[in-house]
Amino acid sequence: MNFQNAEFSAAYGKISQMPASDRMEFAFIGRSNVGKSTLINKLVSRKSLARVSAVPGKTATINFYHVGQVCFADLPGYGYAKTSKSEQERLKKLIAGYLAADRDVRLVIQLLDMRHPPSADDIQMINQLIDAEIPFIIVFTKADKLNKTERLNRMQAFAKEIPCFEEIHAVPFSAKTFEGLEVLQGIISEIAEEPEE
Repeated sequence: MNFQNAEFSAAYGKISQMPASDRMEFAFIGRSNVGKSTLINKLVSRKSLARVSAVPGKTATINFYHVGQVCFADLPGYGYAKTSKSEQERLKKLIAGYLAADRDVRLVIQLLDMRHPPSADDIQMINQLIDAEIPFIIVFTKADKLNKTERLNRMQAFAKEIPCFEEIHAVPFSAKTFEGLEVLQGIISEIAEEPEE
């Protein structure tokens, strides 16, 4: 799969605006500022295909990117405290609506900051994915910020904090050292090349 063949396709703020899937989709989900746009940019070896903001809560739409024969869906970040209650609700509905829609979502990439315990919103999202039987993996971002001992401690804690953790494929990722990048590209390529059912 050619990850460099990537372009912005469209952005939608309402489920009703979205056309039907015309190709398989990989959705990127996580709280504000966890690094969704950064991960997409690293996957496609581009500096600014997905707009990265230093201000959390900036992505207020679902942004679609065509990458080779597949589509990446960058979903808005959730759980940013400074966003108004009504806007938080709108974003939650947008994410839930996307996941419930009849779309060709092959994999959800749930991002968590490796340095911190998952938030209540993260756990709610993971439970939602498990209940809906949507295939997903967890990507632990900012992996380079922890030393070996801190990382080991966090991974042991995640095993207790995250439901069904032993059954979930988890990939530590660092935008700085590129740890996990080839693994993620391999997972996406493998799914992208599966024959249509």
